[in-house]
Amino acid sequence: MPGNSFGQVFRITTWGESHGPALGVVIDGCPPRIPLREEDIQVELDRRRPGKSLVESPRKEPDRVEILSGVFEGLTTGCPISLIIYNKDARPGAYDHLKDVFRPGHGDITYYRKYGHRDHRGGGRSSGRETAARVAAGAVAQKILDLSGIKVIAYTLALGGVRARRKDLSFIYQNPLFCPDPEALPAMEARVAEVRAQGDSIGGVVEIIAQGVPAGLGEPVFDKLDAELARALMSIGAIKGVEIGSGFAAAEMLGSEHNDPITPEGFRSNHAGGILAGISNGDEIICRVAVKPIPSIAQEQDTIDIHGTPRKITVGGRHDASAIPRIVPVCQAMVRLVLADHLLRQRAIEGWI
Repeated sequence: MPGNSFGQVFRITTWGESHGPALGVVIDGCPPRIPLREEDIQVELDRRRPGKSLVESPRKEPDRVEILSGVFEGLTTGCPISLIIYNKDARPGAYDHLKDVFRPGHGDITYYRKYGHRDHRGGGRSSGRETAARVAAGAVAQKILDLSGIKVIAYTLALGGVRARRKDLSFIYQNPLFCPDPEALPAMEARVAEVRAQGDSIGGVVEIIAQGVPAGLGEPVFDKLDAELARALMSIGAIKGVEIGSGFAAAEMLGSEHNDPITPEGFRSNHAGGILAGISNGDEIICRVAVKPIPSIAQEQDTIDIHGTPRKITVGGRHDASAIPRIVPVCQAMVRLVLADHLLRQRAIEGWI
């Protein structure tokens, strides 16, 4: 089956290419009578859109969303919600010289090997621009989570080897990198400038926290909540690793260290990351993702063309120095989508309240 849809009860299907006419998403399974306006979605898209800072691609996309269906008089109807985002600053001709050449680190070669035909215009469907549709859908998912008091927060934990030591959540949206540490921010910005001057790119780590999640979400054994979160986050193109709770550090801990003591007031620690046996335990859900460096760089690289002939390639044009910070709202959106889907699945068991 094609892999363009996600979710069981709250289900989305995204469509569109980086330099095509538009991108969009169809959302099915959203309950009726939920207040929803384009402005609710736009605030999230504005955080993801390009061209806001020197860290990001200079491509100027307003990313204005339009609701085509599923909302009437400001309320969801229970019918499919269709959202569209028109591409306004597409420049497909800028990629003509790459038509027959594979860019290292990109999906060019794998899309070509799978389909025998590919959209070379900025990566087409494999472009990070596809994530605009996910962010739009995540904004709708958050409207469902709001009814249960669930909040999802995402921020830059590390960028180019510079790590945030403080976590001031009020500072996240006061800076273009979504960094929670005012002291680490200048070092992150300096690192980005240094790497950009070298014609290179950098990766980092994004942390996502979900607060107010009730105990009981998750469908063992194959649809465990942590498994679903990992799948959702790994579906983002630049993500190369996912941790839940203590993550890989758990491999170096003793059971007496990793177990979270249970008290009448709740858990004394949270090495589990809010999930036990694939089911939320009522504590904060904590995820971290490893973000790879952007593969489009100005340095010369070795590659081949569609005929297998060795080539040299330098990728110019409008590209980010890092997927961070624009990937931060995408990670947030994917966690929202998982939680909304599992919240509705749990309500199907308990009865909608």
